[in-house]
Amino acid sequence: MSECLCQGASFNACDNPARRQWLTMATVGVGGALGAIAITPFVASLMPSERAQAAGAPIEVDIGKLAPGEMMIAEWRGKPVWILNRTPAMLAALKKAEPMLADPASEVPQQPGYAINETRSRRPELLVAIGICTHLGCSPSPAFTPGDPALGADWPGGFLCPCHGSTFDFAGRVFKNKPAPTNLEVPPHQYLSESRLMIGSDELAPA
Repeated sequence: MSECLCQGASFNACDNPARRQWLTMATVGVGGALGAIAITPFVASLMPSERAQAAGAPIEVDIGKLAPGEMMIAEWRGKPVWILNRTPAMLAALKKAEPMLADPASEVPQQPGYAINETRSRRPELLVAIGICTHLGCSPSPAFTPGDPALGADWPGGFLCPCHGSTFDFAGRVFKNKPAPTNLEVPPHQYLSESRLMIGSDELAPA
């Protein structure tokens, strides 16, 4: 006769079918819990690691609640990426700024081919740019108000790097005679939907 599995228990489960069934279910349940614990590291290993993200893994950003005139900041490759929903007035300011810009046509390759236009973007209203000054790597600040007294009556609005005074328009184009040598960088990006933006990859979208 085989040895009873519940030998030494405080109750005689083997003589009680209901208790024997309970013991069997409890044993299976413990095994299932251990199995779940064992598989968790494997599932976690399928997620992008911080090292992979730092190396340039694409990121997805929800822009569905970004109202006109608002800017949000995402992080990609350890860099701040600005996402600015430009108002009609901001878009109109781009044309006004052109005579004052060092590279209005974006001839220096600081952007993908699909961003070589006056808005430097895939969607005219949305600017996607790396918020790092091309001079010494400082982070510019929003200076959205046209005619700001600190920047002059002809200031059309844009960004100011407070470290050394470089200024950029609402498309990230640098103004003339500033320390920054080039426009801000536009990273590879694509829109997965009206509310989802992918930064770091554009292989699924046409150029």
